Amino acid sequence: MSTIKDAGLARAGHDKMDWVTRRMPVLGALRERYAKEPPFVGERIAISLHLEAKTAVLAELLHIGGAQVSITSSNPLSTQDDVAAALAERGVEVHAFRGATDEEFDTVHQRVLDLEPTLIIDDGGELTDRLHSSRAALAKNVRGGAEETTTGVTRLRALAQQGRLSYPMIAVNDADMKHLFDNQYGTGQSTWDGIMRTTNLLVAGTTVVVAGYGWCGRGVADRARGLGARVIVTEVNPVRANEALMDGHQVMTMDEAAAHGDFFVTVTGNRDVITPAHFSKMKEGAMLANAGHFDVEVDVKGLRDMAVGTVAGRNASVEGFRLAGGQTVWLLAQGRLVNLAAGDGHPAEIMDLTFGLQALALEHLLAHPLAPGVYPVDPEVDQWVARIRLEAIGVQIDALTPEQQAYMASW
Repeated sequence: MSTIKDAGLARAGHDKMDWVTRRMPVLGALRERYAKEPPFVGERIAISLHLEAKTAVLAELLHIGGAQVSITSSNPLSTQDDVAAALAERGVEVHAFRGATDEEFDTVHQRVLDLEPTLIIDDGGELTDRLHSSRAALAKNVRGGAEETTTGVTRLRALAQQGRLSYPMIAVNDADMKHLFDNQYGTGQSTWDGIMRTTNLLVAGTTVVVAGYGWCGRGVADRARGLGARVIVTEVNPVRANEALMDGHQVMTMDEAAAHGDFFVTVTGNRDVITPAHFSKMKEGAMLANAGHFDVEVDVKGLRDMAVGTVAGRNASVEGFRLAGGQTVWLLAQGRLVNLAAGDGHPAEIMDLTFGLQALALEHLLAHPLAPGVYPVDPEVDQWVARIRLEAIGVQIDALTPEQQAYMASW
């Protein structure tokens, strides 16, 4: 039995799912195949992902592929309750609702793991964390899984290096058809969609500070510049700092940048990126947003503790904090993922690529049993997803002739 907020919201959720399904040709191609030859018969798949319409299409696809599927959200504020209700009507077990407390968030994850999964799809390592702590007895059933995010892959590699990872995990995040598109173009667009939707403020002419210049950070910075902003990048990696400079952005420390920014966006995967030492330097009206997986990049507790008063925002996703210096700074989406907590997440065309990789990664695990560890996506899978995408939009590319292939392989 599912754990959702309101089954009566399902109609709107079905509309959202139908809308994105039309724009997800990779999953459409897999749906046709799975309907004829379901690859997951007898498998139990547990999923922890941001539960919105594109994710629901993936969960339904795996269900069509013969699996028993149970899903929860990887963030307390990223569940869309209408989508959760619709997915439950379509035969998937759903344990998620928007606004869960920390205790409720853990409870719904535990209920998903009650499925005793044989395969998992994870985001940020939420399921893996519990399968190696509170539900360790279930890890022996897990044949493997796929991880969605940079943060999750980082955590998995740390676990593997300690010799503690109990099953094989495929680092979907690291595939070319994931990080080159999802991380850069998806995060870039959806982050600004969330910020603009929740603030209704102009970006052109402002100064945007982007903390972190990995694939996600450069996407956020590029879209900010496209919207007419001046961009400052803060980094700890000298190579990425040089990339940011050559891409035309300013580079400085957060201590220096704090006084200049109108919008701050953290995209590092680390904690305490913006702290009270920085808040006190910020100018009136500065906006704080996080696009990293966990709500630790902006020191929200430190901000609340140092504030001398609060100011009501235009909606529940905007909180104002009045500081001793007289200025008010604004926190968006409680410091959680602004693109999902205050928006709809990545575009459907982007998530089609990522979720196609997720489904195919699980198929690969069934066909090629692996020892515990972190593994890359099969390059042929990456290429297949790329070809399906091009075919769907009517784009043709050249092919190497036999002579060219021989030349490239020769000394």
